[in-house]
Amino acid sequence: MKNELKKLLNEAEWQGKIFNGAWIDGVATHPVREPGSGAQLTSVGWAQPSYIADSAAAAVKAQREWAALPYQRRAAVLRRAAELLLANREEIVDWIVRETGAIAPFAEFQIENAYTVLEEAASMPSQSSGMMLPGDAGRLSFARRQPHGVVGVISPFNVPLVLSMRSVAPALATGNTVILKPDPHTPITGGYLIARLFHEAGLPAGCLHVLPGGADVGEALVSNPQVPMISFTGSTPVGRRIGEAASRMLKKVTLELGGKNRLIVLEDADIDRAVSCAAWGGFLHQGQICMGTGLVLVHESIVQEFTRRLAAKADSLVVGNPAGRNVALGPLINERQRDNVAAIVRDSLAQGCRLEAGGSYDGLFFRPTVLSQVKPGSRAFEEEVFGPVLSVTSFADDEEAIALAAQTEYGLSLGIITPSIGRALEIGNRVPTGLLHINDQTVADEGVNPFGGRGQSGNGGRHGGHANWDEFTQWQWVTIKDQAPQYPI
Repeated sequence: MKNELKKLLNEAEWQGKIFNGAWIDGVATHPVREPGSGAQLTSVGWAQPSYIADSAAAAVKAQREWAALPYQRRAAVLRRAAELLLANREEIVDWIVRETGAIAPFAEFQIENAYTVLEEAASMPSQSSGMMLPGDAGRLSFARRQPHGVVGVISPFNVPLVLSMRSVAPALATGNTVILKPDPHTPITGGYLIARLFHEAGLPAGCLHVLPGGADVGEALVSNPQVPMISFTGSTPVGRRIGEAASRMLKKVTLELGGKNRLIVLEDADIDRAVSCAAWGGFLHQGQICMGTGLVLVHESIVQEFTRRLAAKADSLVVGNPAGRNVALGPLINERQRDNVAAIVRDSLAQGCRLEAGGSYDGLFFRPTVLSQVKPGSRAFEEEVFGPVLSVTSFADDEEAIALAAQTEYGLSLGIITPSIGRALEIGNRVPTGLLHINDQTVADEGVNPFGGRGQSGNGGRHGGHANWDEFTQWQWVTIKDQAPQYPI
């Protein structure tokens, strides 16, 4: 295992390089820094927009050969990549912790989730990819799913292994080739690790390209005419621009964007369990999760006690460098994100919110924060924070809870805590959301289940399970006759 591990994660192989099926020099070298310490972790090659055209042309050629391979061959590559992921778990955890600032248990979760994604993708080549249709006598009519061709994947920094793999793996499984642009903060676990897994698993050259770069490289990927599908995960403002650009070219585009996710705590909830759910959903990975709990709506009869216990929980959590393995929260990804979180907290307090816990930071380490008396119109109520900040708002009855939960442009994830299941379903049915979790918080992601948001949380695309067929293929109608008919004209 140790030899395999070194072979998979050998820095000398990628330093100053990009990946197009082989490691080639980038136009420049880009440093990758460890947010927990500020030290340089490694360096990667940097792509420029012209590299996209070269990779797209190579990916078009490779796609024809990849899609024509027997389904067992394609499935075997995906299964082998999954095996390599688990075989190299220990060092991959270290890379995730150091590159992303995640605590070790969350890094372990990412590996398990990515493994599930790969295993699910490996099952796709042997699944039925079509259906028989009614037809006239003498004519066979059916529909089959065809790959788009080349899929462009743009992934974010927060959970890079999973959020890259959930597009790369099913795209390859369905016969596409892929150009992946990982976030510049996390090019290893969001890109080069995936390149190494698939290269060692036997993926033919040209089927996967990994090109770290700036926004201009992303724009070149979106605008390239040889890339008919774009899969983007990231912020809503950037997603809007990508959606507009891709739609002008009539491309298939899947957008998984931000969220201001609600957790509703009804008066009959177990307060300790509700506090546990809120803290997990809001503070996990420093709140840098699109489906993280951002706003907790609590019945007015229990809001004071709930807030007191939640603040105590926040104060008890250890914040520090996750490389030490004994912390609950690590660092935010960079100064810009930290300053944005601090500004939202500061402005919300000026708007009448009350600070119950946290609110301060040391470097990139932001204390878990609880704000109470949060009202509509305040930044804490309206905006996605993407940091460890939980906002608490009270409600008087179910109608007010529904109105407050629906009062957002986002629609990603909703949690409801109550022993009254029927009541929770009724509330959930009236709040537009892509994900609904009864008696749980808002963070949940399993590779076998459809995942996606509504409204400004995305364009209705779904990743996971059978939904991957809808995203990474398109229908083709086929008819067959024994001989061509004689028409009357």
